[in-house]
Amino acid sequence: MKPEHGPAGHAARSLSGPLWKRFLVFLAPMMLANVLQGLSGTINGIFLGQMIGVEAVATVAVLFPVVFFLIAFVIGIGAGSAILIGQAYGAGATDKLKAIAGTSLSVTLIFGVLVALFGGAFTDRLLIALQTPADILPAATAYARVMLLAMPGLFVFLLVTSMMRGVGDSLTPLYTLGLSTAVGFLVTPALIRGWFGLPKLGVVSAACASIVSFLVALAWLAFYLRHKRHPLAPDMALLRHMRIEPQLLKRVLGIGLPTSIQMVAISLAEIVLLGFVNGFGSDATAAYGAVNQVITYVQFPAISISITVSIFGAQAIGSGRIDGLGAIVRTGQMLNLLLTGGLVVIAYLFSRDLIGLFITDAAVVELALRLLHIVLWSMVVFGASGIMASIMRASGTVMLPMALTILAIFAVEVPAAWLLSRAIGVDGIWMAYPIAFTTMLVLQTGLYWLYWKRRPIERLV
Repeated sequence: MKPEHGPAGHAARSLSGPLWKRFLVFLAPMMLANVLQGLSGTINGIFLGQMIGVEAVATVAVLFPVVFFLIAFVIGIGAGSAILIGQAYGAGATDKLKAIAGTSLSVTLIFGVLVALFGGAFTDRLLIALQTPADILPAATAYARVMLLAMPGLFVFLLVTSMMRGVGDSLTPLYTLGLSTAVGFLVTPALIRGWFGLPKLGVVSAACASIVSFLVALAWLAFYLRHKRHPLAPDMALLRHMRIEPQLLKRVLGIGLPTSIQMVAISLAEIVLLGFVNGFGSDATAAYGAVNQVITYVQFPAISISITVSIFGAQAIGSGRIDGLGAIVRTGQMLNLLLTGGLVVIAYLFSRDLIGLFITDAAVVELALRLLHIVLWSMVVFGASGIMASIMRASGTVMLPMALTILAIFAVEVPAAWLLSRAIGVDGIWMAYPIAFTTMLVLQTGLYWLYWKRRPIERLV
């Protein structure tokens, strides 16, 4: 039986009516959460750069590849558990839902503790292996050690907010992230300057503020979920399931690991393309950074719609409404065209103003505008491809969509960028993105119609 109280219960009542309305009710908080997450990182960087200096920004940047790799694994577990929780929620299997959450939380905590123990003990060797410049090595080591020791809490924070979407609750993650961002906004400068009698911690302030922010958010979240009788509330039923059930873990990882691998593959390809861009000089690199800032925000609707499709698809499969999957795909594609497409149009109309937020040099502005105009429209294609992969992921079909995405990246995007950059210059690198996204859409759509639609779809839990 589905919950009647709390955020998820409220969502269940308010998500009646047309499918497009249900999508929008779920989508809006998730897109706001994505914007908040992007802004929190930007604001943190501004505090460090303006209040300490460029060395502080460099110190934090050194750890980014390691943190991204670790978080990719947790995001994968979150994606896998959210889909299985969505199926259990759709079927009204409350006990199974708790078991999935308990297994996911247990393995995430164990992983976080291992990272804290080994990362904290070998922080200096890790940063030396990453060729950290000697002048920032002491500060980078101090910052990295605090962040690595805090990983268990951070991982749980990321996982819980992801799992809540599986029960149709996108509001509570927004509230939680909003609280976390607000706390970080207050604590970071206070620790940098030593306000309110706090010690001055320098660059470590950012790491300590992150810890305080997610601990406060988790404490509030535990109270809120219990008060609202949320299906994922930390109660005795969840505590009984705080152990690793091998069969459930296998299913979570079966969906989650391909998601993690795909994220890492995309990141590696981006590093390669950045190397191509750097070959054209600092102006090209600056333009690359500015264009990516704009693209990041334009992608938010596309990414959010893809997540919504996977959650709604999982709930439909769980409740046995297989015939409704086609409508979910069509609604997702319609909203991608309207929301992502609308944002693309706005970005084209105000492209000069947007680029001007990040760049003041006239020549670099013109270069960035040209590159932005080349790639911007393809965000709609990117979203359409993601929707096709997401509906298949909702049923547990993840390996083939992942393989096709990685194929499009390394067999199409990277070679196309290399060849076109040598033929027509830096513009060619940006042309590779639309080529790759179009290839992804063709491959994922072909897989959807020729393979996935022809096979039986069954619940995984």
